Amino acid sequence: MAALMCLNAGSTSLKFALYRLEPKPDLTLLCKGQVEGLQQDSPRFEAFDATGKALEANLLLPPHLDASQVLAPVLAWLQAQFPALPLKGVVHRLVQGGDRFNKPAFLNDEALNYLESLSALEPSHQPINVSVARTLMKADPSIPQIGCFDTAFHRHMPEVAQRYAVAPAVHQAGLVHWGFHGISYEYLSHEVKQRWPQARRVIAMHLGGGASVCAMLEGQSQDTSMGFGAITGLPMSTRCGDVPVDGVLYLLRHKHFSLPELEDLLFKQSGLLGLSQISGDMRTLEAQRETHESAQLAIDFFVYALSKYVGAYAAVLGGVDALVFSGGMGEKSALVRAALCRRLAWMGITLDEAANQTHAACISNPSSAIQVLVIPTNEEWMMALDARDLLDAVK
Repeated sequence: MAALMCLNAGSTSLKFALYRLEPKPDLTLLCKGQVEGLQQDSPRFEAFDATGKALEANLLLPPHLDASQVLAPVLAWLQAQFPALPLKGVVHRLVQGGDRFNKPAFLNDEALNYLESLSALEPSHQPINVSVARTLMKADPSIPQIGCFDTAFHRHMPEVAQRYAVAPAVHQAGLVHWGFHGISYEYLSHEVKQRWPQARRVIAMHLGGGASVCAMLEGQSQDTSMGFGAITGLPMSTRCGDVPVDGVLYLLRHKHFSLPELEDLLFKQSGLLGLSQISGDMRTLEAQRETHESAQLAIDFFVYALSKYVGAYAAVLGGVDALVFSGGMGEKSALVRAALCRRLAWMGITLDEAANQTHAACISNPSSAIQVLVIPTNEEWMMALDARDLLDAVK
């Protein structure tokens, strides 16, 4: 027996999952968990078994650590829980794979050097993703390190969807429609194929703190709302989504904000938080929408932006067979789902209100022209499956 560990490192959290690789074809989840509150005074560790039951975790962590610094105590805890289960590999989520990595790949020093260079394209997540992989590689070079890339799923989009209307020199400098949330969309594509194989033209929505929409044809990405970086497309929890380039140039040219100030505003103080001035959390906005007009404005704007992308992607696909909600908001906000479906009634969507309130797998009526589905995403499982296939290919 052997295990595979999945790591998803962020600026304030480290998520992990441990899978047993045998017997095939199953990937058996042993446990999953996370450290939250990194870089803060009181980081919090929690872990759960495959049933969701909390595991006893008296793991006290020092303050102000980053994801790479908490690896050692987390690994020690896992080893104590599963002492007879050796690691066959570690798979990392990396946000940006550039034009070199369009599928999962083994990581070595040369690959990590290239991936680190992409931090200029994606400075929010890429540096810590690479740092965690480097830390593990140094700690035990014998364990294979594997990268799964959020951009990879979109590297097979038609060329017109990957380009911007700029001169070749600008394109070659890196101004490319990269697309993100690819591991989540790969999982959603897999689930739709398994459970609703008749759905060829699918519009999937990963709606969490970061949010995006993806048009998929026969399981392949055709277009996606996140573009060059992680703030474009839909408005998000604190990120602005689409804003006019000439407006940004105006604000800088006339020195309304410095570049660092504007970056901070667009990344951390915009989106749902910027519109509402209350919170970037949809649950809070829903709770306060009847007493605060700005909370309702933020919800309305989010649903409006969603409807524009869904309408555009219906045109890209030449029709829609299924609409998929995923991510924290997509899976848990019946209000957002209902509001969007009302806007899309012209497409022949009719909602089963009772199914929507219970977050059922299918929330459309049998008479609906388009199936409306709720699929909880599982990026760790998708990473584990891809990594197992890669490991098996080199046996």
